[in-house]
Amino acid sequence: MVLAMAADLVNVYEAKTHLSKLLDRVADGEEIVIARGGRPVARLVPLAQPGEPRRPGSWRGRVRIGAGFNSLPAEVAAAFRGERP
Repeated sequence: MVLAMAADLVNVYEAKTHLSKLLDRVADGEEIVIARGGRPVARLVPLAQPGEPRRPGSWRGRVRIGAGFNSLPAEVAAAFRGERP
């Protein structure tokens, strides 16, 4: 379980002056909100790391598709074709 930390608010000047230090903090999991004139305008967050590649068929045997899955009422099919009743 990952605990969300409260975001630290920094102004634009401080962000420009200390960008490397802020990036180090973000790399450690912190979230930094950048403000202009005291109003938040951007969020500096860690880049999500790619997970494991997807394995096709991993849900095989867990999902059942009903017999009428591909059935569509005639009036709905006609509406998709742009036909009016």
